[in-house]
Amino acid sequence: MNNVLELKGKRFVQASKQRGGNGISMNSKKVVTIEHLIRLIDKLHQIKSFWEHEKKPFQGVLISVYYNKIVAKSNRIAGLLKGKDSNFAIVGAKFNAEKNKHIITYFVDISDLDNSINLLSKSCDVMKYKFKDGITQTIFKNDELFFNKIKFEKYGLPKTTFKQVIADVSYIDDFEVEMATPQLKQSIITLFDTGMDTKSLFKNIGIDILSSRILDNQTVFLDENQLKLLFEKAPYLVSMATVDLAELSPEDFIQEYQQSMITIPSPSIEPTIGVIDTLFDKNVYFSEWVDYHDMVDNSIPKNPSDYRHGTAVSSIIVDGARLNPWLNDGCGRFKVRHFGVAVGSRFSSFTIVKQIQSIIASNRDIKVWNISLGSNQEINDNFISAEAAALDQIQYENDVIFVVAGTNKPNENVVKIGSPADSINSMVVNAVTKSGLSTKYARKGLALSFFAKPDVSYYGGSEEQYIQVCEPLGAAYVAGTSFAAPWIARKLSYLIDVLGLSREVAKALIIDAARSWNESPTPEEVALYGHGVVPIRIEDIVQTQDDEIKFLVSDVSEKWNTYNYSFPVPLKDDKYPYVARATMCYFPICDRTQGVDYTNTELNLHFGRIKDNGKLNEINNDKQNQDDALNTEKSYLLEGEARERFRKWDNVKYVSEVPTGTNKSKKSYKNKNWGMEIKTNNRLDPKDGVGIRFGVVVTLKEINGVNRIDEFIKNCNLSGWLVNTIDIKTRVDIHEKVNEEIEFQ
Repeated sequence: MNNVLELKGKRFVQASKQRGGNGISMNSKKVVTIEHLIRLIDKLHQIKSFWEHEKKPFQGVLISVYYNKIVAKSNRIAGLLKGKDSNFAIVGAKFNAEKNKHIITYFVDISDLDNSINLLSKSCDVMKYKFKDGITQTIFKNDELFFNKIKFEKYGLPKTTFKQVIADVSYIDDFEVEMATPQLKQSIITLFDTGMDTKSLFKNIGIDILSSRILDNQTVFLDENQLKLLFEKAPYLVSMATVDLAELSPEDFIQEYQQSMITIPSPSIEPTIGVIDTLFDKNVYFSEWVDYHDMVDNSIPKNPSDYRHGTAVSSIIVDGARLNPWLNDGCGRFKVRHFGVAVGSRFSSFTIVKQIQSIIASNRDIKVWNISLGSNQEINDNFISAEAAALDQIQYENDVIFVVAGTNKPNENVVKIGSPADSINSMVVNAVTKSGLSTKYARKGLALSFFAKPDVSYYGGSEEQYIQVCEPLGAAYVAGTSFAAPWIARKLSYLIDVLGLSREVAKALIIDAARSWNESPTPEEVALYGHGVVPIRIEDIVQTQDDEIKFLVSDVSEKWNTYNYSFPVPLKDDKYPYVARATMCYFPICDRTQGVDYTNTELNLHFGRIKDNGKLNEINNDKQNQDDALNTEKSYLLEGEARERFRKWDNVKYVSEVPTGTNKSKKSYKNKNWGMEIKTNNRLDPKDGVGIRFGVVVTLKEINGVNRIDEFIKNCNLSGWLVNTIDIKTRVDIHEKVNEEIEFQ
């Protein structure tokens, strides 16, 4: 087996995007007609009239644009509403029922409606005299023949403005004011951002809300009476609503065996994993390993059953390998800092979210957190849950990673995962049987129809082989996603706290190990297994086959293109005898108020040989990563297809060739190095992508079975790389030396 290599010492170069392109473009599949413009003008007049007669609690107006497809940022309104600043006025986005079109909500001034009506009216005048039969893309692209001869000053608008209005209209079906469906049970409500302080906004509606009921400026917790008042007076304010009745997703097939438990040595320098769960019983045999904090209000009754779940989860983290020899991962034991935030009965997910924010802020020494709590309710297709969004924000702002259970089926009617398993930045874990098949209690992703959730799968117990845990009354044999997640938390902590890897690299390593060379899992497989089943032994994650070279790189995206062209892959007879794959992870800023457009930043991964023209010959010609420099629909996948096929905005990227046994060596070019590029796209603010760290795992598989790792290490050293061999024994020794207690005589 070869050890994984960590390459350091040669920073990625940062390059800004060269501006250019063909300018404004319209929807090639549409013909813009006078009738369509007149209908949109009429609709804007209706919306203006609605807002003028509405006693609204804020300044400005909300308007939803019904697009005729899933639209990329470059195809959204840039002439109407606020013109080129319209993207910054977006306060919500969702899909239509068929999930093939965008409905995007904007917050604008009433004057913006007037201006849009004016622009559409003037454009109508141009169309009436010059384009009675409508404008196609062919006409739109031919300035010389159709546009340069028109005296646009006569109509009171420049040519570029007219063309931009036509381009906008070519992507628009309709305008509307969205009215939320009334929610009658106490709920977590997210409001459209109107620029007002939440307390002041509610005061204007006639609702007095406590500060403790506010999660952030847009998300609040309302009781039934407050909800009734809100939906009576301002239903157009509600962007998202979820019932705050989070019952624990139940464990499955619990079989208890009352028996005495084993002893355990005292903890020493082992890493600490954070656990946020139900209560912990201090009387169990491993209690010395657990620093317990009871966060449940003393006024809430606590039953003996409330201690079972949390105690069981922590027992896996501390001593899981000894309790389950078939799952001995080689990671040893871990200390636990356990926060009991819920009882086994119903609890407020809103309260728990606020507690988690406080817990993380007060325990910055812990990098890996396990959350095996989940809701019985299914996630929504059009927005991320408030719980998941809070976890995503915490991970963006702090150097931590959450491991979240994929949630279990409470009954056969519940299919999709429950919150917070829709957290994009977290590592979400589904359960498989000992044979590696999906369990009957496992629920399905995806999140927002295209994010790969769960991320991975692991052994959670089944009738074939249960998971042994320690509960307050002794040993128990259990099954559930709750008991799959802690095993992944152990592995992540080992990679981060013992081996010293970044969370981005650690996450990428685990996903890469689960995915291996499975280049194209079906959507059904992804929905159940994520990227695949993680190997049991830690060695199978940080070591690789003799015919494989696996190396890690990490850096920070500061500009549009973050690149490194200095990977000296060994040659054989001036060719490269390899197939290759690469896995990248990063933790982007997310914005729940943007609905389906949840992740603000996308990093695209490009890897391959450097051609003579300086561009990369990518390992799999991944269409997801093609730039739209030509600005033609033929040159790149449409946004809708990208979402469906490649999960374009997913924060895990995997590019791979397929080992077939008949692969041929690749030609080399003048530049004998390979290169990697990380291209950054931002949905709203260009600053969102600045400072995002990424971790990449690259695997090169020699097609003739030859071990070329020593040659690769030599080439790297000669090229100025610092090569760290991730040797488990060496790293563990270092960890022990660094953390050993020094006694002064």
